[in-house]
Amino acid sequence: MPEAAAASRPLAFSRHSAYRRDMPPMLLRRSAVRAAFAAALVLAAPGRAEEVLRDTETEALFRDVARPLIIAAGLNPASVQIILVGDPEINAFAGGGQNVFVFSGLIENADNVNWLQGVLAHELGHIAGGHNVRSGEATSRANHISILSLIAAVGLAVAGAPEAGLAALGLGTATAEADVLAYSREQESRADEAGAGFLAKAGLSGRGSIGFFNKLLGLEYRAGIPQANSYGRTHPLDGERIAVLQHVYETSPAWNTPPDPVLDARFQRVKAKLVGFVESPARAFQVYPETLKTEPARYAHAYAWHKGAYPDAAVAEADALLALHPADPYYLELKGQILLESGQPKTAIPVLRAAVAAAPKAPLIATLLGHALISTDDAADLAEAKPLLRQAVIRDRENPFAWYELGVVYEHEGDEARAALATAERYDLEGDPKRAAMNAKIALGGLPTGSRDWLRADDIAQVEQNALAKKKRK
Repeated sequence: MPEAAAASRPLAFSRHSAYRRDMPPMLLRRSAVRAAFAAALVLAAPGRAEEVLRDTETEALFRDVARPLIIAAGLNPASVQIILVGDPEINAFAGGGQNVFVFSGLIENADNVNWLQGVLAHELGHIAGGHNVRSGEATSRANHISILSLIAAVGLAVAGAPEAGLAALGLGTATAEADVLAYSREQESRADEAGAGFLAKAGLSGRGSIGFFNKLLGLEYRAGIPQANSYGRTHPLDGERIAVLQHVYETSPAWNTPPDPVLDARFQRVKAKLVGFVESPARAFQVYPETLKTEPARYAHAYAWHKGAYPDAAVAEADALLALHPADPYYLELKGQILLESGQPKTAIPVLRAAVAAAPKAPLIATLLGHALISTDDAADLAEAKPLLRQAVIRDRENPFAWYELGVVYEHEGDEARAALATAERYDLEGDPKRAAMNAKIALGGLPTGSRDWLRADDIAQVEQNALAKKKRK
């Protein structure tokens, strides 16, 4: 029987709309992505609780914005993932593999889509340059310096000069740290240079890149961060970067090319819905005043009203957006989820059916419709939900909530073995090897030996048992 998934609901807060905040970041994306993000967070700020935000519209925008830059970088668009992280910091980073993590604060503070293009070009410079791999080499050198200084310090102490030993140890540590920081600054400069080349090759202006650096420089001035030199920093000074890049960008034929109006309109929508989703309703209405009736503003208002538990006002804004674009899958998704989370699953279902019809290859939207169908406890609705959810996990196997919902369907059908397998898939994604292995073993006991599902359950059981054994050895 699938366990109640408090951590695997479509949203952490039931009043939120299409963004998924269903679990910690590493639980949504497996293997390299999960490990890269987890490692980066440990290094950046232990104990922080960022979340990966899943949204069909946002992910489609990221793919389209990044594609010409990825091609310019000589990379395969199918291999690069752009992932949104729920964090107010104006930041982005390239993680392990070919993954770029963009913080929500960066999107909120970007003036237009060209600002995002500038950031992505820089991060792709890190990926194309293999900087994540080479950073390990720099760390290895630093560790070697530290070990040598430790050996020297011990030797001096044994020789009767403990103070000299401490000085040697301190000098070695400082040298190692300076070596890593200098290497990091060099990588940042090279990524700046490479990113400028990618923008030019893709026919995109560098104005957005300069705009972001100017914004960051202004924030550092206000925070009182010294700008005298870059020693002791992981990045060159923003002023230094602007001075170097300004000339490079201005000599590009694309310098005066304005942002693509269609792409920028999509960006403004995503930015507004993000503000409505991550910010408090009061803050959302401050950024997009209630008197403002533009399309992005209405998008933000719908999320803010829904988050503030005013479903009628939220639906009214969604209806105003649908009056402009009646077949827009994301506006339909928004209205459907407002209705669903306001306790009206039967009313939500036809709206979500229309959303799925408008975006038939969007597994997150299909999962939401499946959730609405299951919520009615109607046998006919359950029958409709099953193929939807099966197709959703085929298109996106890394969606724990879809696996949970599919497990619920199997349980209602009395198929305990496949319910257990779906639950094992979910726990595998959530990074819970004990429960994944337990449910995989239950599935193995009820599935036909050698069948596709049996082989999958066996794979999960073996992988998770190995993970548990490795954990015990630590």
